[in-house]
Amino acid sequence: MTAEIISAEAPARAMRGESMTRRMFRQAWRMRGFQIGLAIFAVLVLTAIILPELSGTTATKPSVKERFLPPIFLEKGTWAHIAGTDQLGRDLFVRSLVGLRNALGIGIASVVLMFVLGTGLGIISGYRGRWVDTILMRITDAQLSVPLIVLAITILGVTRPNFGTIIAVLVLSGWPIYARVARSVTLAERQREYVRGAKILGASDTRIMLLMIAPNVLPPIAFVAVLDVARMMIFEALFGFIGIGVQPPTPTFGNIIADGTKYIVNHWWIPTMPGVLLIIALLSINLMGSALERARNKIFAGA
Repeated sequence: MTAEIISAEAPARAMRGESMTRRMFRQAWRMRGFQIGLAIFAVLVLTAIILPELSGTTATKPSVKERFLPPIFLEKGTWAHIAGTDQLGRDLFVRSLVGLRNALGIGIASVVLMFVLGTGLGIISGYRGRWVDTILMRITDAQLSVPLIVLAITILGVTRPNFGTIIAVLVLSGWPIYARVARSVTLAERQREYVRGAKILGASDTRIMLLMIAPNVLPPIAFVAVLDVARMMIFEALFGFIGIGVQPPTPTFGNIIADGTKYIVNHWWIPTMPGVLLIIALLSINLMGSALERARNKIFAGA
């Protein structure tokens, strides 16, 4: 009889973690901040994907006759270049959209990889315990002690920076945070009755970690992952600004702004336009992340 109760509790307890995730997103969806952030983010993503391909203007082709054209709202601005052009006559709006596309690609790919790596190692560490936990946590501590900018300069300074190496640097720097959170949740979950019941019934450790513990790890990490996309975009822009990001002629927020600082007095729109687009993108992501955090807090508070 006891075994039957425990066996019934195991899947129910695992499903509770999944339903908690769904409840968190439902709670967030009802919040105006999440709706606004998602709408802005969706518009930015669709525009960044579609418009550069339909504009008939490339992000890298120079046009000497159209150098330093101002935005449409200033005198001599044209609808052909609504955000103006840079020192080589390249359309700033198209370049900024391609920069947004590159930043989002790097940010999302980095967060997905650090989420998978950090969460996986954290669950293994918390579930296995003993020497496995000790080794993995010492590696985590060592990684956390290295500042991101130092790691970036060390790796990107001796290699040719590209999308792959930048993503690798961001993942190496960010995964320990996910590992710590996943470990702390796993330490609590492995003591639950449903885990002990699953062991008694012969469930393998891999099955328990993947199907029972992992769903319960997602809610505390979900909003962190969303906010980390914005953080990774900032770092990508920083790398480009100091010259260790994706190299020209590929446009990124960092290298567009860095090039524009030379002309900021007389042609201020060159660094300003990509900066404004970056701020709007970060704002939309932070609105969604903050809403998810509030939703999670409400659920854990029993609202």
